Amino acid sequence: MLDPEIQKKLIQEGRDFMKGYSNRPFDDFESDQELKLPQPPLVKAPMAEQAMPLPRNFADLELQNDLIALLTERKSSRVYTQQSVSLLQLSFLLWAAQGIKDIRGKSYATLRTVPSGGARHGFETYLLVRNVEGLQPGAYHYLPLGHELEFLHPVDDLPEAITASLVGQSWAAKASVVFYYSFVPYRCEWRYGIWAHRPALMDAGHVGQNLYLACAAIGIGTCAIAAFDTAICDALFELDGEEEFMVYAFPVGTISASDQKSEKAFYQFVEDEGL
Repeated sequence: MLDPEIQKKLIQEGRDFMKGYSNRPFDDFESDQELKLPQPPLVKAPMAEQAMPLPRNFADLELQNDLIALLTERKSSRVYTQQSVSLLQLSFLLWAAQGIKDIRGKSYATLRTVPSGGARHGFETYLLVRNVEGLQPGAYHYLPLGHELEFLHPVDDLPEAITASLVGQSWAAKASVVFYYSFVPYRCEWRYGIWAHRPALMDAGHVGQNLYLACAAIGIGTCAIAAFDTAICDALFELDGEEEFMVYAFPVGTISASDQKSEKAFYQFVEDEGL
């Protein structure tokens, strides 16, 4: 059991991290942007020699356009029918969560489908694809500037790789595709320096909610996961773990109304313990 005093100290550190600027020292701090140091790239460079353009004919999807209905229907789904997701559906989800709509200035900032502090957008999108029409199973990286997808490499025993990366959550291995979001810290630190990391976590929430709503709009399911093995995730996509590392994961798959009883089983402890 963790020593209570150590636990108390760690909890206080976490609370302090969540607090605003008025609770922090170093008012004389200057960011690299203020020091006129070179700006980092807006997006990560391609990792493979070739990339596949993704379809953009989103009007062909059967979309739920009623916002109130979307907010009502948005939920976490952990039971999947294991049917395939179409390439157009995947393309829509990638765009909805991280799509680029415009570029501010010559190359100062990207304007995307989600908000980000200072328009820094410090995330990269990776996929482990199991069952997407037209795609070879394996690891992929999304290129938002051109709305393209690049194949990185095959992955041996995908269900086991997914389960291990998500610390034993084997239900996620039945998803058609798993979204992994990495963080490139200097993209935000260049502007905000020592203050960059708390707003970056808020930005991750923006990405997650857009993905949830986009899934609800096309009738498929997802579930945000914060419990993952960073080292395994980083190794899957060849990240260095310092200048880029994994921060969020979302299994995505087809769902059925008949599986709602199975969904409730995840919360059986509520009834068992009379909570």
